[in-house]
Amino acid sequence: MEFTAGGRLEVRISPSDVGKRVSVRRLSDPGAGQEKFTDTVGVLTSWNEGVLLITRRTGETVRIPESSLVAGKVVPAAPARRRGPAAGFEELAGVMARAWQPVESEALGAWTLRAAGGFTRRANSVLPLGDPGMPLDDALAHARGWYEARNLPAYVQVATGAEGTQEQLCAALEERGWRREVTAEVRIGALAPVADLETGTGTEGVRLSRSPGEPWLRRYQRVGVPGPHVLHVLGSGPSVWFASLPGEGDDVPAAIGRCVVDGRWAGFMAVEVDPASRRQGLGTAVMAALARRALEEGASAAWLQVEADNGGALALYEGMGFATHHLYHHFRSPDPGT
Repeated sequence: MEFTAGGRLEVRISPSDVGKRVSVRRLSDPGAGQEKFTDTVGVLTSWNEGVLLITRRTGETVRIPESSLVAGKVVPAAPARRRGPAAGFEELAGVMARAWQPVESEALGAWTLRAAGGFTRRANSVLPLGDPGMPLDDALAHARGWYEARNLPAYVQVATGAEGTQEQLCAALEERGWRREVTAEVRIGALAPVADLETGTGTEGVRLSRSPGEPWLRRYQRVGVPGPHVLHVLGSGPSVWFASLPGEGDDVPAAIGRCVVDGRWAGFMAVEVDPASRRQGLGTAVMAALARRALEEGASAAWLQVEADNGGALALYEGMGFATHHLYHHFRSPDPGT
């Protein structure tokens, strides 16, 4: 990381740069006999009373005393992508929301409050794509009341790590005691290479349908007995396809998957494989079959979501050509009285 300008370290940021992506170097242990420096890159989310808050792409907020700064500068809003389709955050956020729709929703300015009987945080959280039309504390209070009326915890889904994402809201929620529970990566890639993936299993045995069917649901691990709210969410989207790869019997498939085609995008979800049949290419076969159908419908780009601590899935998707676009986090409201 290069900070020098004519051989000198310079602090070239100020409180007027709040909201911009910055890179700073600070003295990490001012009392030590030997100087030690720490570098931080992220969005400058506040600069008040001699303390900077910088939110990294991971959603973590770092507090930095102004007195410890030795260098700082504004850097490009997002790193240049080396592969994959070009995509803005707002476009992707809209595509992902249409692929996993709640049972009920309410607009709060540019925010959307979503509920689906508690089935997944994605369908039971606030999607804050803009200004709620009122002060933040009032908007959060309204959201808490809305979810309380439905006997649900209040969550806000916040994105970080790309141009136009919501680092400032992320920091504001942390300051108000909201707790980050889950972080997921949104990965994107070209669709054709997924369709061309070769597996030992092949894609000939993969069955595609417009509805999940009882065998598909028996393999799906997110719920026990799915109610109407689960079927609503699974069936939502512009063009929804379900894939099943039969096992030894027809009662439970060896592998399943779901794909939603929306314009140029194909989103992959619910890819699950029988634990006894893993590492045989079954999940890859399901994705390849879904990708071929999506290509027939005119899609050219692919996206998926994977939890940030799922190392096996991250490695698999990396090998398929998927690169991280941004991250999103679900923040849960603090308990009443805390």
